[in-house]
Order: sequence, then structure tokens, then C-alpha cells
Amino acid sequence: MFKIIKNANVFAPQPLGKKDILLCFDKIVAIEDSLDGIQLPGEVEILDVENSRVTPGFFDQHVHLTGGGGEGGPATRVPPIMPSQLLRAGITTVCGVMGTEGTTKFPEELYAKVMGLRQEGLTAYMHTGSYQYPTRTITGSPRKDIITIEPVLGVKIALADHRCSFPNDDEMLKLVADVRMGGMLSGKKGVLHVHLGDYGGAYEQFERLIARGLARHHFSPTHTGREPKLFEQAIEFAKKGGVIDITSGGGNYYPFVECVQRALKAGVDRSRITMSSDGNGSMPKFENGIMVAIVAAPVNANHMMLKEMVANGIDFETALMMTTSNVADSLGVKEARLQPGMTANLCVLKDSLDIDTVIARGVTWIQNGKSIKLANFEA
Repeated sequence: MFKIIKNANVFAPQPLGKKDILLCFDKIVAIEDSLDGIQLPGEVEILDVENSRVTPGFFDQHVHLTGGGGEGGPATRVPPIMPSQLLRAGITTVCGVMGTEGTTKFPEELYAKVMGLRQEGLTAYMHTGSYQYPTRTITGSPRKDIITIEPVLGVKIALADHRCSFPNDDEMLKLVADVRMGGMLSGKKGVLHVHLGDYGGAYEQFERLIARGLARHHFSPTHTGREPKLFEQAIEFAKKGGVIDITSGGGNYYPFVECVQRALKAGVDRSRITMSSDGNGSMPKFENGIMVAIVAAPVNANHMMLKEMVANGIDFETALMMTTSNVADSLGVKEARLQPGMTANLCVLKDSLDIDTVIARGVTWIQNGKSIKLANFEA
């Protein structure tokens, strides 16, 4: 019922110093200098972390929960993800997306996976849609999906990619208007999460749509680092009030840390930079338009790049924000912060920044770097 984390070096993600944290069921109840002597009406579990860093659980906004891929035929579709894969990577909150396969995979399947993860004990959301336009939805309408299906935060689509449908400005205008109205009528932010290819023209299209009256905050482009011009446009987009999402799992023209350093040096506010793994998605290699190799993107990439950023001189708070609070803010949800009233999603990191303990909704899943609790169908 109650859990007290003692002697925590708390990053919420802002540094709070040495604190004790009180959890009750799936909520953070208190963060105090000391909870010694507190009287509680029930059994209390004590976890002394001996001044280790305690952070919000990581929030990955772009994971292919049902598996990405299929570019090389049915045998190349990535299998669905299991909860322990996420938790071992420090991920306690996730937003699921579909990818290229919007014909034999369905948003209903993704919805079922999201609800299954919630039943297991994670915090999970999703975007409806896939690469294609008109986008695949559950109710037949992007607006209705956002309004009537609680986990749906927005719509996924692809632009400037040889696998996309190349929607024109008027088609995009109608789609973003649906996203906006869906958000307004449901109390959500409403985001259009855009897979960016390297054909060019996507950011120019965003600016034309914004000039016609659509708000910048509805656009959520990802894979922004895949080629130099695209990345420069992403930087300018973020400086105007948008968000720059850099893929931690690979596919960037510059090394990931260099992307972050370039964005910060160019004047992008650190609160406007997020990272996402593209975890469990396919990473095909094409030569002359033919797929010659395929692997699945790593789910633990955000954690690995967090360590890389710190090792290369980016301060820990800034790096942590990119996989916690910044992601929550970009999607318009109240997650990925340590403060009373928030969901009890936490990571305990060793001095090396390796993961020691992961608590999801108040339940300890990872301890001493190993899984101590498994979900259904996990060996």
C-alpha cells in the first residue's frame, strides 16, 4: 500500500536535492526532506537508495508497440513488444504508433495493446493512423477517435517519404483541423505526429498551413535529424515555438548527441527538444529502391542517449527533460514529473546512470538491474 524511497537524490526533472518520497498505491503522495517517524495506516515498504539519482520514469512518445515493418514482405514484420522490454529501458510511459503497415495492421490492434499495457501496470497512450492518407482510424474519423477513445492523443501520418501518400495542402488542412477540433472537444492538446522522410517539402507545407491559421503546437514532426537541411528547418521550427524530436534509435545524419548540441547552440530552448526511440520499428536499408537489410530499432535508445549526452558535457537535468517532462508537455499530458499527485512512475539510476530500479504505477518491476516482476506470457 505504502512505499517510502529514502535518501533519494531527486531530479523531478529539476534537481531537488536529497529527499524522501512517499508513494501510496499508484500515486506520489509526498516529497520531503525526511519522512522519518511518519505514521501511516498500513504496511510500509522501505527502499533506501543511498543517494542514488531518482528520476521520473522515461516517456517514449514513438514506439511501435504492435511491431513495425513489412517492407520486405510479411516475414519482415517486427513482433509486438512485451512490457519488460519497455521497463528494462526505464520506460514507464509510452505512446504507441503504427508505421508503414496500415493495411494488414489496424489501429484497433494498437488500441488493444495499449489497454493491455495499462492493465499490466504501465502508463500508455497512442496515436491513431499510420503512414497513409486518408489515415486509418477506429471510428472512421480522426476527430471521433480523439474525442471518444481516451488513450488516443492524436494522429500519425508520414510526409516526404517514398512510402507516404503525399497529401496536398488542402488534404492536410482538413486533417489538422480534425486533430484540432478533436483535441478541443475532448480536452486534449491534439497533435499530428508526422514521420518525416528525406524528400523535402514537409516543413514548407507546415508553414503554409500555419499561415492559413492552424496553430503550430498541433504539429509534432519526428525523425528530424535524418538529413542536414531537414534538421536546420527543424531548428527554425522549434525556435518559432514548435518542438524538435530527434530519434535516439538511429537514422540521423549527425550523431544524436551532435544533433542536440547543434540545436542548443542554435538557440533552441532546451524545453523544446524531445527524443524518441522509434523502438520496435523496422529500420530497413534500401539500395536503388530495393530493401537489402532490416533490423528492429532498439527500445532502450533513449536511456543510452541520456548517458551519451551526459558523457559529452550536456548537463543531466537538460538531458533528462528530453525523455521526461518535455515529452509530456509536447503531447499535452500530465506525466513524467516527480511531484505530489503525479503517477508513481520512477527510475533509480546508479552513479554510472545505468538503471537500478524501475517503479511503474507504484509497483517495482526492476530491481538491481533485473526484472523481478513479469507480465503475462513473459518467461
